[in-house]
Amino acid sequence: MTAKADAPVTDGKRAADGGVALFDERPFFEKALAYGVAYGLIGAERLEALRTEAPKGMVQIARYFGTEYLRPDLEKARERMVNLVSLYLQDSCDGDLQRAAQALRDHSLLSRSKGGSDLLKAMIAMPQNTHFGMQDGRGFLDEHIPILERWSLRSHADYRAERTKRDHVAQVMDAALWCAQQWELDADTLHEEAPDAEAVLRTALLWSLAKRSVAPDWPGFAQTIAVLRKKFGAAAQPPVLVLPKGLPPVFVPALQAIADSLHADWPRIMDADTPARKLFAQNPAFTGRYFWLEDGLAEVEDFERQVSAAWSKATGGHEDEGSLVTLLLCVAAGSAHKTVLTEKGAATLIRKIRKSGMDAAIASAFIRDHAPSAYQGDYLRMWDEFAEEALPILRSDADYALHDALALLRRECNVGA
Repeated sequence: MTAKADAPVTDGKRAADGGVALFDERPFFEKALAYGVAYGLIGAERLEALRTEAPKGMVQIARYFGTEYLRPDLEKARERMVNLVSLYLQDSCDGDLQRAAQALRDHSLLSRSKGGSDLLKAMIAMPQNTHFGMQDGRGFLDEHIPILERWSLRSHADYRAERTKRDHVAQVMDAALWCAQQWELDADTLHEEAPDAEAVLRTALLWSLAKRSVAPDWPGFAQTIAVLRKKFGAAAQPPVLVLPKGLPPVFVPALQAIADSLHADWPRIMDADTPARKLFAQNPAFTGRYFWLEDGLAEVEDFERQVSAAWSKATGGHEDEGSLVTLLLCVAAGSAHKTVLTEKGAATLIRKIRKSGMDAAIASAFIRDHAPSAYQGDYLRMWDEFAEEALPILRSDADYALHDALALLRRECNVGA
């Protein structure tokens, strides 16, 4: 049968069975029921079955949300049952009254009511925002019943608007999870790290530009920013969007949508005068906008590598006591870093110390900032012992010819011809 206009039942008029009053602006369930009766889809026998099913459904709903023994709860349960059936029929039948009437004919009223409840439960269990730390993934729980109680009286239009919003949130989160899985990170890791899904997507776009595939910890993130700055320079305009390789088409809109925010950030990201940590971790406007793993061990290892590189460069690979004392003496005097001095250079250093002074604390700080942590204690003791003995001699105005001072440096430092 071809679907026609709603059954011509006016306000206050009885349906064919003489038992159900139908009014204008009535719920979709009642419209479908009237349509089914008017067009012969629902006969007297089915109407009688509906009368039998309805009280049972009302009692179940009243018991679920409160008690079935109070008349107000039963009245509210009747309203909820009608609304839940309407919600399910309108959603599952796309508002088609003929299909809805056929569904009432072929399925129990309780199953249609449960269908509406299941739609609401599924929606309520969906994330409301894209912050992974606020999602538990446990589905619908008893603690959500008060929310279901409120939604059971809301309109289908309200349901569709909320469901559309939550579907978008879920898609963004699913896209972020897919990107994380390419870095061999799972959902549990994202829940523990608690980033916004958008932060993961922005980082995924940066990773695609840099052609990186490993999981981003802070050292790797900072290194990637350095690579991008070197590659693109101070370009105010961002490069053409590069999507992650193998990205499923369903997730393309989510990354395309987030690209605008990355483009807005681009000039500041490319500002080589701003250290990466200061921009991404210490700037309130950027905090949380990009994602990296908070891996303390990786940061310590990276710090050790940087320290080791700086120390190796300063010492030239020489770790003997004479070379280290020479280096630290130059540091304390504010002179060029050297691990060996000529006789002339040693004399020049002594005169500089007597004229401008020296600060042993600067050398101590240099050890703490650059020396390998395993040896810092030994190096500090070595320097303190040398400084305690050497400072009075190096500063002494009585040693006009520098004999004592030079003798000290020849003994403790590396002084060649």
